[in-house]
Amino acid sequence: MEAPLAERIRPQQLSEYISQQHLVGPNGSLTHQIARGIIPSLILWGPPGTGKTTLAQIMAQESNRPFYVLSAINAGVKDVREVIDKAKQSGGMFTTKNPILFIDEIHRFSKSQQDSLLNAVEKGIVTLIGATTENPSFEVIPALLSRCQVYVLNAFTKDDLEALLYRAIEVDKVMKTKHIDLKETEALLRLSGGDGRKLLNIFELVVNATESDDVEITNDRVMQLAQKNTVLYDKTGEQHYDIISAFIKSMRGSDPNGAVYWLARMIEGGEDLKFIARRMLILASEDIGNANPTALIMANNTFQAVSTIGYPESRIILSQCAIYLATSPKSNASYMAIGKAQSVVKQTGDLPVPLHLRNAPTKLMKELGYGDEYKYAHDYNNNFAEQEFLPDEITNTPFYDPGNNSRENGTREFLKNRWKGKYGY
Repeated sequence: MEAPLAERIRPQQLSEYISQQHLVGPNGSLTHQIARGIIPSLILWGPPGTGKTTLAQIMAQESNRPFYVLSAINAGVKDVREVIDKAKQSGGMFTTKNPILFIDEIHRFSKSQQDSLLNAVEKGIVTLIGATTENPSFEVIPALLSRCQVYVLNAFTKDDLEALLYRAIEVDKVMKTKHIDLKETEALLRLSGGDGRKLLNIFELVVNATESDDVEITNDRVMQLAQKNTVLYDKTGEQHYDIISAFIKSMRGSDPNGAVYWLARMIEGGEDLKFIARRMLILASEDIGNANPTALIMANNTFQAVSTIGYPESRIILSQCAIYLATSPKSNASYMAIGKAQSVVKQTGDLPVPLHLRNAPTKLMKELGYGDEYKYAHDYNNNFAEQEFLPDEITNTPFYDPGNNSRENGTREFLKNRWKGKYGY
C-alpha cells in the first residue's frame, strides 16, 4: 500500500525543509547546533502540521544519532523505560552521539510519565525532543521544562503552503507521472487551516479522484471533493483549533448561542472534556477577570466537576459554564496589567527592592535598615497609609487600568480615593 503523500515527500535533510527560517535558516537559532551535532534537549511547540516531527528526524539524521520515537497517545512509563534501557546500551552519557528520544504530543503525558524521563535527560542518557501543540508552560512539568530549551514553530504562511504543493509535484514519484496544473490554490489553503500535512492529504485526494493524468486544480473542484471526504471534526488536532477558537471568541463576544453551538460541535466530535474546561478556565481570568470574579470560581468548579463526572452528564455542566461566561461582563484589565508589568521587568531588569519593603529576619538586616519606615496598613485609618511600593526607578508607573464595568468602575473610585493623583486613576 502506498504511503500518504505527506510521508513520501518528507524532507530528509535540512536543505529540503520548508519554513521556520528563524530556527533553521542561515541565522536560525538551531542551524549551527545541528551542523555541529550538538543538540540540546528541547521542546518543539507549534500548530499541527508545521514540521515538528520532520525537524526532529532531520536533527537526528544530520547529527548521526540513534532515533527513538514514542507517541504520548499510546506510550506509557514501561515504554519510556525500555527506550532508556536501549539508549544506555547504545552510547555513553553526554556524548555527541547519545540517542535522541522523540516524544510526539508530549503534553498528553501524565506527570508520572514525564517524571520517568527526568533522570535520563539529567544524566544525558538521551536527548529529549518533545513535540507539542499546547503551551509547554502549562502542559510540561517544571522539572522537565527546566531541562529543555523551548523552540516555537510558526504556522505556515501562504508561500510556505504553496511551496509544499510545488515540492510535491516536483519530487513525488506518483505526482511526477501526471500533468498537474495548480490553477487555483485558495480552497486548498483555506481547507488546510495552515496544516501542511492536511494540505497534502487534500491535494492527494483531488489528484487521485481525477481519472486522467491531466489534472487541473480549481477551487470548485477542491470544494466538491473535499466536502464529501473531510470529517466534520478531528479531535486529534486537525480542526479542533478552529472550533475551540470559535468557541472562545463566542464567549468573549457575549454570545451564549454561538458558545453552545461550538461546544456541541466539540462534544459530538469526541473532544477531550478537560481540554474544553481548561480553555474556559483561562477565559474566565483573561477575558472576564474582576468584572465578575465569580467566573473564575465557576470555571474552576466546572473543571473539577468534569474531571469527576465525565461524559455524557458533564456536557450539561460545560453548557452551564459556557453560558455563564458568555453572559458575564467582560474585562481584560488583569491580563493587560501582567503583560505591562512583565514588559517593564524585561526592560529594567532586577531592580532592588526598596529598603522599607524588605524582610528583616536577622539583627544585621535590621541594622542595615531593612524594613525601616514601613507603614503597617492596619495601624492607620481606613487600613491605608500612603507609601511607595515600587522601585524608585519606576515609581508612579500604573500597570492596572480598571475595565469599564460596574464592578471595576467601583474599583477605580476606590483607588482614586486611596492614591489621589499618583497613578492617574
